[in-house]
Amino acid sequence: MNKLKIILAEDHNLVRNGIKMLLESQADIEVIAEADDGKQVLKHIESGVIPDIVLADINMPEMDGISLIKAMKLTHPDIKVVILSMLDHEKYVMQAFMEGSYGYILKNVNESEMLFALKTVAGGAKYLCVELTETLLNRFINETSSQPEQEEIQVDLSMREIEVLHLVAEGYTNQEMADKLFLSKRTIEGHRQTLIDKTGSKNTASLIRFAVVNGYLN
Repeated sequence: MNKLKIILAEDHNLVRNGIKMLLESQADIEVIAEADDGKQVLKHIESGVIPDIVLADINMPEMDGISLIKAMKLTHPDIKVVILSMLDHEKYVMQAFMEGSYGYILKNVNESEMLFALKTVAGGAKYLCVELTETLLNRFINETSSQPEQEEIQVDLSMREIEVLHLVAEGYTNQEMADKLFLSKRTIEGHRQTLIDKTGSKNTASLIRFAVVNGYLN
């Protein structure tokens, strides 16, 4: 049986030791290296210590979790990063996933959820811990219920604009869309701005809401 290989990045020794003991109590998980910050993670990998998942705190000296995600996406895109943090603000959660994190779990999760999260990510899916999922879902419900019903609006969009709209809704960055569609980043930025102008949207979030309400993402 192949073990799930983990590099554990956490600058507080007591916390790191506790998480390591938890993970290594599982027969199918192995902590192959430990690090105090993102730079040490990269050094481990460059030396040939290759994990399936890097479990990293978001706040670390030298190189924090978000910076580590960015670096890993450029140099080791096949290795998944899961953020482990005390920070439950939506801003940090969204930033982590937008940069390429495969998971975000709070440090107060129980043993079973942490193990489930790692195995879910190892299987190729993304994971957001239950507490944050409930918080964000409740916020979404409250915000949606407080908004007036939006009528369908007929907008003449080209096939290319609809294609870009779908990719925006799937969370692709401008550069990723450019690579996928074999276009320049500037051209994608132009399509994105045209979509916002044509639909009267204020930002990407309202553009996606427009697309949902008007059936472009069905």
